[in-house]
This record gives sequence, C-alpha cells and structure tokens, in this order.
Amino acid sequence: MKLGAILPGSRTSTGNRASERTVSRLVRPSAPARELDLLLIWSAVGLLLIGLVMVYSSSIAIAEGSRFTGYQSHYFLMRHAVFLAVGIGLGLIAFQLPMTQWQRLAPALFVAGVVLLIVVLIPGVGREVNGAQRWLSLGPVNLQPSELMKIFAAIYAADYTVRKLDAMGSFMRGFLPMLVVIVFVGFLLLREPDFGAFVVITTIAFGVLFLGGVNIRVFALLGVFALIGFMILIWTSPYRRERIFGFMDPWQDAFGKGYQLSHALIAFGRGEWFGVGLGGSVEKLFYLPEAHTDFLLAVIAEELGFVGVMVVVALFAVVVQRAFVIGREAIKLERYFSGLVAQGIGLWIGVQSFINMGVNMGLLPTKGLTLPLMSFGGSGIVANCLALAILLRVDWEVRQMKRGGGS
Repeated sequence: MKLGAILPGSRTSTGNRASERTVSRLVRPSAPARELDLLLIWSAVGLLLIGLVMVYSSSIAIAEGSRFTGYQSHYFLMRHAVFLAVGIGLGLIAFQLPMTQWQRLAPALFVAGVVLLIVVLIPGVGREVNGAQRWLSLGPVNLQPSELMKIFAAIYAADYTVRKLDAMGSFMRGFLPMLVVIVFVGFLLLREPDFGAFVVITTIAFGVLFLGGVNIRVFALLGVFALIGFMILIWTSPYRRERIFGFMDPWQDAFGKGYQLSHALIAFGRGEWFGVGLGGSVEKLFYLPEAHTDFLLAVIAEELGFVGVMVVVALFAVVVQRAFVIGREAIKLERYFSGLVAQGIGLWIGVQSFINMGVNMGLLPTKGLTLPLMSFGGSGIVANCLALAILLRVDWEVRQMKRGGGS
C-alpha cells in the first residue's frame, strides 16, 4: 500500500508524529504470545533454528581442519549460538522501545551508521579479509557496519518519507536529498568493497520512498539510471566482470571464476528430492567455499534436497508477507512511520534472501550476501534479530490500538 494513495496532501509531519504518540503512553509491554503475530514468530524461529543446525552441519569439516578454530568441530556452532543469544537479548530490549522513540532516534542512528562506514575504511582500523575491508575488530568479535546500516536505512527512510510527505511529488525537495545521501553511503560501501550491501541498502531506501508515494515518473527515471550505474560499476571493475562471465557459463572455467557456482550446482544436483541426509554433504568437505555463510542454501539443498529448500523458501515468504501485512495494518491506523519501517524490513529480508538464493541456484551472479536469519555471521544475525524485534513492536502497537480504540 502506497501512502500517496491514502494520505491527504495537507497532512504534515507534525500531525503524523502526533498520531504516533498514542501508544507511547501505554505501559511497556510484557506481551503474551496471543498479542503478537504467531505466524511471523514461528516462521522466524523456524529459520533461526534451521540455520543453527545447518551452520553446524556445513562448518564441521572446516572447523576440524583449521588451526584458527583450534581443530574444534563445534567452533562455528558455539559462536553462532552466542551471536543468536546476543541478538535475541538485544531484540528483547529493542522491543521495549515505542516506535515514536525509534522515529526520534532515526537521524542519529543513520549518522552513526555512516560514521561506522567511514571508520571501517581507515587503514589500520578496519580489518581486511580476502581483499575486502568491511569489519571492525572488537576483541573476540568483528563488527560489520554494513549489516547495521541496513536496519538504520529502513528506519531513516521511513522517517524521511513521513517528514517529507508533502514533497514526495517533487524531485528537488522530496527525492534529491535522499538520493544524495544514498549515493554517499554507496560510495563508502563500494570502497570496502561491498557491492551486495550497496544493492540491498539502495533497494530498502528507495523502496520505502516508493511505498511512501514518491512520484512514479521520478522512480522510473531512478530505475533507468540505477541500471546504467550498475552496468558501469560492473564493467569498470575487473573482478565484477569475471563474476558475470563466470555466472553465464560456470563450467567453462570450473576451477577458476566459475568454481563457487559450479560446486553449488553440484550440491543442488546431488540433493535431488529429499537430499543425501543431514550431515551427508560432500561439497562442504573443502570443495564449496563459504559453505556456512554465502552458500549455506547449497548445503541445505544437498543434505535436505528440494523439499528442504522449498521449506526454507516458504518460511521466508511467510516472514516477508507478514511484514507487509503488519505495515499495511499500521498505515490503516495512520501510523505511517511504523508501517513504512515494517515494510522496509520486509523489503530487506525479501531482497537479500532472494539474491542469496538466486546466487546459490545460479540464477544471479555470485555476490557476497548471506542468507538472512540463517547464515553464520555475528553482525548479520544480531541485525536480523533487531529487525524482527522492531517488526514485532509495530505489530504489538497496532494490536493494542485495535483493542483500545486508539485510547
């Protein structure tokens, strides 16, 4: 649902903020399960648990064979479990904050995200892995700012859209300021480089603007320029060109630029309908790179088969669908910021999971994006849990308003 189709043109951001204050006066929730979207909760829990099991299964071989892990087979399992526990704990805290508070924090959070993206590029501060400088070392763990920036972008874009609602039809006043900000963020991400995060964050920001009622002609023009820009970025970068060519025919150079994709496709082929059984993957035995992160779905396909992959796809579809439903319900109650945040989170999870699955299946060029809620990665799991908590907060506030008639 686009806001432009339901909002009167004279509505101001002050009015929108006033309509958001109702629930902030409510007591802080200790909500029983029936006051939340159980379908969303159980689908997300299912993905988190399947991810935990599959991260362990896909990482046993590499953990046992690496001096870095101390040759401990459960190394990645334990770290993933700790990250998951931290994410759930922070999510419980985030759930206590009213959406009015998230709206007030939106600009500060976005600025903090930009600062982190700058800091990670400072030589000697940001940690470089495989030619990419994307991490900040915090003792035993690494922070990846681009993961946090995804949720900050969703919150900021929603706040920006509500504040600029009357100017959404204007290119100069409504669209251009956000374009400048996202181009700057994109520049920082491409310096790391992290092209995948750039695509996801751009999609989140402009997707929220579109849902908020930005002029359709401006949006279409953006799509054309974005396509041209992506083509230029790919053509001017040798390693991105190699990925494209490797994607088009991975078997032509199966031991070079097509190595990851060819082994991912072998994993899918071996899995057939019902898989070779949990723990039975051969590709995870040092053949398929990043089996517990970017190519987790390929291991799922090999061990659990087509049926296992379809279960994962269905669970993601439910999470995204519920996010958009919750957002639509919030917008109906004139909680525009909350509704756009919910739909922005739905866009994030939907787009990133689609890209990751497309890469694993050979439908899209290889790109370093993890599978949300499932792949190994501390920053990603924590950011996903925070996003789910905010989504559930939107749902809880909407249900409270419906029960109390807005009082």
